[in-house]
Amino acid sequence: MSLPSAQSATFPPVQTGVGAPIEAMFKQILDAVHKSQAEIAELRSECHELRQANASLERQVREGLNHNGSKLGTPGFTTPAPGSPQLRARSPFLTPNSIPSLAVPPSLYVPSPLSDNALTQFPFGVREIPGFWVVIPAGGAGTRLWPLSREGHPKFLLDLTLKGRSLIQATWDRLIPLSSASRTAIVAGPAHVTSITEQLPDLLAHNLICEPSAKDSMAAIGLAAAVLAVRDPEAIIGSFAADHMISGDDAFLAAVAEAVEVAKKDYLVTIGIAPSHPSTGFGYVRLGEKLGMLDAPNARLVSSFKEKPDARTAAAYIKTGNYRWNAGMFVTKATFLMQLLKEYKPELHAGLEKIALAWNDEALRARVLDEIWPGLEKIAIDHAVAEPASMDRRVAVVPATFGWDDVGDFSSLADLLPAETNQPRILGDSGLVVTEQAAGGIVVPGSGRLVSMLGVDDLVIVDMPDTLLVTTRARSQEVKRLVKKCRDAGWKQLL
Repeated sequence: MSLPSAQSATFPPVQTGVGAPIEAMFKQILDAVHKSQAEIAELRSECHELRQANASLERQVREGLNHNGSKLGTPGFTTPAPGSPQLRARSPFLTPNSIPSLAVPPSLYVPSPLSDNALTQFPFGVREIPGFWVVIPAGGAGTRLWPLSREGHPKFLLDLTLKGRSLIQATWDRLIPLSSASRTAIVAGPAHVTSITEQLPDLLAHNLICEPSAKDSMAAIGLAAAVLAVRDPEAIIGSFAADHMISGDDAFLAAVAEAVEVAKKDYLVTIGIAPSHPSTGFGYVRLGEKLGMLDAPNARLVSSFKEKPDARTAAAYIKTGNYRWNAGMFVTKATFLMQLLKEYKPELHAGLEKIALAWNDEALRARVLDEIWPGLEKIAIDHAVAEPASMDRRVAVVPATFGWDDVGDFSSLADLLPAETNQPRILGDSGLVVTEQAAGGIVVPGSGRLVSMLGVDDLVIVDMPDTLLVTTRARSQEVKRLVKKCRDAGWKQLL
């Protein structure tokens, strides 16, 4: 319905003794109508420009052109751009419209998820990158997904998407085109070695690197880098967590290919995820100046790393358009990573070097691990080398276009599952769940019992044979606190 023009608006004469106030009120109304018309015209203009830009982008994708209108210049890279990441929130409290108005800037600007070069580039045919090694750290207990995820069977071993493949199998499938089984290594703890080898029969025994105990990401990735540097001094390694979800594999592989090109120039390279909402659950990377590399046109220096922010700060980050989520994906030369470690954490470097030199002798390896591993510092790779190296302009970022989720809690898991309108998501046998006026939320009917819900919204119900969890989506991030209480109460066998 169109608005009447301000010029044609007429009002009947008002017989009153207070004409001036009435006229002032009518003037305010007319001014508001004028302002609304101007805003509508501006919105129509913006929509027209967006439609034109979208049509131009679709034409470029069809014709294989770059943003200058000429054929793509990087040899062999011609795959069209993938779809943008899913724009969705993980919890009702992270949706821009539901954040209290005082917590965020008044106008929240969400930039396009596309990086600087709108067309994704990746070669058809053989995708293997010579000299590139994939490292998959498979650790953590996934306590926010308890009791579905347990210490002995963590989330990376679970099929959370009902597609018949666990998260680590999906990670393997996604990366194997780049490296082949001969150059794909997994770092895991002793408790998970058997399950991993059962799920990944193509994994070569000498590429399964077992760490005696969890020491956070620096020790895990550093151990793999030290061992692989001995095997192949020219190796470029890419570290990708076993328990992340990614949509848009072509865009993902293209970003990794760019990161490899940058890593060849002696950089520690991270892949920056386009934020879909102002998340308080992720760290952020601030984009610096462009590197101007022909084979990696999107690559930039990392200006700084930012810890997990509060809602106001996260919204401010997104408004600038200069920040990406830090997903913990790193690509670099194995020897360069060890060089950085030697500079910033020399004791940790020395310990890992001794272990790597003894690695091929099983008896010697066991003795050296027993002697050195317990004393290694427990620290994340971000704090150990990425943050200090970024201050020295030795860390780069490739802004990426693929969709990403770390499946960090039941709320984010619910967003990944299909559901009928106004029904909860179900992970498992839907025949075991009966609802009446119960919307949203997620149900895991893992015990075989019937789960019935009446008049409740956004609940998380995880019914396992040995325990039952009931919470809300809004508080699903706090499940790890419940796990700690169960441990303190003596229920270790259920964890």
